[in-house]
Amino acid sequence: MEKTKILVVEDEIIIADNICSTLKNIGYTVLEPAINYSEAIQIIETQEPDLAILDIQLSGKKTGLELAKKIKEEYNFPFIFLTSNADVVTINEAKKLAPPAYLIKPFTKDELYASIEIVIHNYTENKDKANNEALIIKDSIFVKEKGALVKVILEDILYIKSSHIYIEIVLKSKQKYIVRFSLNEIIDKLPSSFIRIHRGFIINSMYLIQINNSSLKVGDEILPIGKTYKLNILNKISSI
Repeated sequence: MEKTKILVVEDEIIIADNICSTLKNIGYTVLEPAINYSEAIQIIETQEPDLAILDIQLSGKKTGLELAKKIKEEYNFPFIFLTSNADVVTINEAKKLAPPAYLIKPFTKDELYASIEIVIHNYTENKDKANNEALIIKDSIFVKEKGALVKVILEDILYIKSSHIYIEIVLKSKQKYIVRFSLNEIIDKLPSSFIRIHRGFIINSMYLIQINNSSLKVGDEILPIGKTYKLNILNKISSI
């Protein structure tokens, strides 16, 4: 079994190094820490962590709160807030993002370990439950809606978007279905016409119209291209 891969985002280098050292001693795989929003996004795009520990206050214009929002909207993996601020304003802002855990500095090794293990356990359980929310049979996906399974023809899907522990299936008719599932789980079950273009998006290449440097057009929608996915997109298109 692979070790949990953790990204630490902390702008105080000494604190970041101490956290990383503690995590390694516990037995996790630890990525090079990031000190700001842009560094964190680059590491997320290229190394795909399983969990992030985010300081709320970061160097640069964007905070850990904004980074957490980005992770929830596009990358679909859990995070833990880390802060020395326990004031009402900070906590209320953090609560809006429904963090799986919240650690106040200073914290102990045991507190860090317990938070990580609980977050990973809960996230894994949610993924397991998601497998009961959608079923792919031949040319269709059956999604649960109001207690019943609804048949959706795969050819009618325009793209699929990640939304935290859910995916949003968007049809060419603009109708949408929301399912507890992840892009990583569904991509292997889809036919080759479906291509991962970003950590947050899968498209149906049948409706691909245009590819630019950092985006593409599918139907009449403009969607982002992840840096690490562009070559794969071009290779898959040429083989279809």
